[in-house]
Amino acid sequence: MSENKEPQVASEPQGQKFVYDFTEGNRNLKDLLGGKGANLAEMTNLGLPVPPGFTITTEACKVYLDSGEAPDALRDEVSAHLEALEQKMGKKLGQADNPLLVSVRSGAKFSMPGMMDTVLNIGLSDKSVTGLAQQAGGDERFAWDSYRRLIQMFGKTVLGVDGELFEEALEQAKAAKKVTVDTDLEAADLKKLVRKFKKIVSEQAGRDFPQDPREQMDLAINAVFDSWNTDRAKLYRRQERIPGDLGTAVNVCSMVFGNLGPDSGTGVAFTRDPASGHQGVYGDYLQNAQGEDVVAGIRNTVPLADLERIDKASYDQLMQIMETLETHYKDLCDIEFTIERGQLWMLQTRVGKRTAGAAFRIATQLVDQGLIDEAEALQRVNGAQLAQLMFPRFDEEAKTEKLGRGIAASPGAAVGKAVFDSYTAVKWSRSGEKVILIRRETNPDDLDGMIAAEGILTSRGGKTSHAAVVARGMGKTCVCGAEEIEVDTKRRRMTAPGGIVVEEGDVVSIDGSTGKVYLGEVPVVPSPVVEYFEGRMHAGADDADELVAAVHRIMAYADRVRRLRVRANADNAEDALRARRFGAQGIGLCRTEHMFLGERRGLVERLILADTDDEREEALGALLPLQKADFIELFESMDGLPVTVRLLDPPLHEFLPDITELSVRVALAESRKDANENDLRLLQAVHKLHEQNPMLGLRGVRLGLVIPGLFAMQVRAIAEAAAHRKNAKGDPRAEIMIPLVGTVQELEIVREEADQVIAEVEAATGTKLKLTIGTMIELPRAALTAGQIAEAAQFFSFGTNDLTQTVWGFSRDDVEASFFTAYLEKGIFGVSPFETIDRDGVGALVRSAVEAGRATRPDLKLGVCGEHGGDPESVHFFHEVGLDYVSCSPFRIPVARLEAGRAAAQSTGSDSR
Repeated sequence: MSENKEPQVASEPQGQKFVYDFTEGNRNLKDLLGGKGANLAEMTNLGLPVPPGFTITTEACKVYLDSGEAPDALRDEVSAHLEALEQKMGKKLGQADNPLLVSVRSGAKFSMPGMMDTVLNIGLSDKSVTGLAQQAGGDERFAWDSYRRLIQMFGKTVLGVDGELFEEALEQAKAAKKVTVDTDLEAADLKKLVRKFKKIVSEQAGRDFPQDPREQMDLAINAVFDSWNTDRAKLYRRQERIPGDLGTAVNVCSMVFGNLGPDSGTGVAFTRDPASGHQGVYGDYLQNAQGEDVVAGIRNTVPLADLERIDKASYDQLMQIMETLETHYKDLCDIEFTIERGQLWMLQTRVGKRTAGAAFRIATQLVDQGLIDEAEALQRVNGAQLAQLMFPRFDEEAKTEKLGRGIAASPGAAVGKAVFDSYTAVKWSRSGEKVILIRRETNPDDLDGMIAAEGILTSRGGKTSHAAVVARGMGKTCVCGAEEIEVDTKRRRMTAPGGIVVEEGDVVSIDGSTGKVYLGEVPVVPSPVVEYFEGRMHAGADDADELVAAVHRIMAYADRVRRLRVRANADNAEDALRARRFGAQGIGLCRTEHMFLGERRGLVERLILADTDDEREEALGALLPLQKADFIELFESMDGLPVTVRLLDPPLHEFLPDITELSVRVALAESRKDANENDLRLLQAVHKLHEQNPMLGLRGVRLGLVIPGLFAMQVRAIAEAAAHRKNAKGDPRAEIMIPLVGTVQELEIVREEADQVIAEVEAATGTKLKLTIGTMIELPRAALTAGQIAEAAQFFSFGTNDLTQTVWGFSRDDVEASFFTAYLEKGIFGVSPFETIDRDGVGALVRSAVEAGRATRPDLKLGVCGEHGGDPESVHFFHEVGLDYVSCSPFRIPVARLEAGRAAAQSTGSDSR
């Protein structure tokens, strides 16, 4: 969905409600209240301790973004809800002697951690800061710390001041005091810092920091609306495929303070470990801090378990609330909380992001606990997560040089060159380098680099830091909080214990499953999940086997419920056997051109250079036994399962030498007067076959019609191989596929010849064969005339690679390198149409061809063999339109099986509802 919209005047519906109190909503109103607002309302309904507040709807945001102004009714609604909040709290926003302070936080329907804006402590001013100190029992340090935080966040978020200026001023203040942490600054130091911050705002923003609390709140609300369309938010949405027209809600919540001293603090908790899925006490806590300190990773936290020692009453209450929330949501919950002088407050909950392994473990755990059924467990995982679990891992037996160890935040084995800023990560990645992004801590501005990197390493922060949360969401390997490693971003280096220095460009390896960091490249070994699919590992007691057991259970259920069968794209017996181990139910695409490469290329050259019928028949005769032997092996490896063999498809020039290299070779030989006759004939043939656009030239069915005997030889090889297997008591199920058909007449001519050849083989071998003949639908005309083509075809296989090229007018090999990046960045594509099927264009042709083909031939078998056959989202589309099977590369087969099961379970659920 496009991120770029032309401004337009939005019509404001009469009587539309734009503001909801926390007591008015519930978790089912995420479209309207955003995830954060809906869940704050849900927790309020559950009677949990939530600070009072209200939510401004996503509809208000849409009006603002479309028209450039907030809805007329919004100000009055906010005023009414603010007045009610003030009465409830017994104090007024920004009042000098008894100020109410609020936070203004974003909250879209889908979680976008750190991508949009938040401002805390709204309502503080030169006058009310004294009143806040009085509220806190005379704690001036707390009041001035809160004030400097407001100016810093407001200046950066609302007024667009460079955040580094505030950070530099803060570092200077600590240096002057000779301290290293913020909490060691006293009230007098913070007063000076506030004056410095206000000066920075005045100089950089061209205006003074606003002293009117309502102006602060209104500007902050607009800033949160605007943050929906920041570059980082757009990039994150494209990465996560979140629609660009949803807008964000805004949550205005009365402030509670975790920075009131050692009996206060803030934290983030998970009801289960988001990295492994194991049950236990997981999270981070930071005394005397506000929430942004934990998420930003600026100060290193203590494990959540330490809270039991620090404040047992709050710890016990939190554990009870976490159990309540997980039972209520029936899923892993991610929780933000603050303790204000011994009083626990819940600031947020959401279904937590998790690693791929955790997703599978948690889904099966919840089934065992009776919270969800198998159908729901299947919806809790996806093919992208399964694909992550199939990536290799580091070899534990390899010799390594350990640099340090941090927190295992997001698993995986990542190797790359060390880079210390996002710009370099993107630049090097685009040049083909694999990189590891190394930072003290990441922030939303690092998103570009995080996407480009193989993995992320930080020296600060924990499992709930920005780096950890975003990395888990993207499936990136991440190690956080490697405190023993000193990261120097200015000098572009990091220093490990023992004085080991890693400069930018040096190769490092990070293990997101253990938190270990190594110097150099560590070798990898296959994933245990791949070993399971290949039959080399079974479920047992250790951690890897526990994961395998979870995968096994969910895959077994997916296989039971799915309607789509899954085949493999495989061209030889080795790939076919691997595919069968991975669960393939046949071969959906055997590319015969791959059988003509290597040593056999010379035979194809002889065919191309043949001047007479005898020469051509001699070349075809030499190719026939080789093709037959290949097919015998293939049919044996897939015995009892269908094997779809595509006759020769690519242009013949692909089997000849490169025209430039051959021209140079001939020219040099002629200059030496020792020209090779065969090279001269080859060059002549290359020139003869040269086409301006060979992908739209003499290829596919056109070859079979123009080169006598070519397709007949291939059909004979298939038929003789099938007869051989049948006579050997095998069960060959060959299907012959004619490529690039555009009209039924082409197919009829080739099929007539094929039927004749099959009859000859049956007579010669005395074996009755059941060979079906069909075609690829890969041209728009074929899709549009599918009803006619079905009269001569027993099956269709959609070649969505070529169909995408011809529908869009794209040459895949050219456009992906030339302008696809720009199209993705501009939001024209949410994802490449070669990666996920274009439902509106290519998909519409597939759907119409299915309907027309089945109208002509009700028993028409339908499949897809393009790259989309292994793409999770595309598999759901193929289920919807009624295909019989998808075909994909062997390693994508488990993904396709899983997604076919999820598609069936979803459609069953939709029907039942």
